[in-house]
This record gives sequence, structure tokens and C-alpha cells, in this order.
Amino acid sequence: MTPEELYEKLKPIQEAKGYFFNKDKNMVMQLLEGLLINKERYGYMSCPCRLASGDREKDKDIICPCIYREPDVKEYGSCYCGLYVSKEWNEGLIPHVYVPERRPVK
Repeated sequence: MTPEELYEKLKPIQEAKGYFFNKDKNMVMQLLEGLLINKERYGYMSCPCRLASGDREKDKDIICPCIYREPDVKEYGSCYCGLYVSKEWNEGLIPHVYVPERRPVK
């Protein structure tokens, strides 16, 4: 699967849930490529912006879309990676701010 194929597969599914890909398609393609690399490396699509352990159970919180996406997008309009954003974020109706890491340090 290519990043473009993944994009076309996920876009309608995520938009129906109210999550949109960042309007910076070049960045989105790089993140999707990272997801595909992690899938090949670990067997699951762990977040390309975080360090995965390779243990699915330990990484289940960062398998994309991670469990932090919903509160990140709700509070900041964007997930930690900037892959998923709200419609308002993409339209520039809310400020684009740094999204802090919610994953607990272990």
C-alpha cells in the first residue's frame, strides 16, 4: 500500500467521524509513509511522531489514530502529530498552537 492509497482509504472514514487530514498534504503524505513503515516494522501502525517499543500491548495507546487524538483535537484542533485536525483548524478559524504530549512518561 502506498501513502496515497492509505490517504484515500482513511479520508472518508475519518471525515465521517469529524476528523480531517491536515491541509498540508505533503506533511500528511510523510506521516502516512511513517505509519506504513511502522506497520512493516512492528506489524501495526504506531504513531510516526513517537518512539514505539515494538510491543503491541505497550504501544496500543499510540496506534494511529491514537487514544490522544480525540482530546487533542477537541482542545487544540489538531492531534499531536498534526495529521488529524478539525475542520475549523484547517479553515484557519482557530489558532494553530503547539499540542503538548499527553502520553505519560514511563
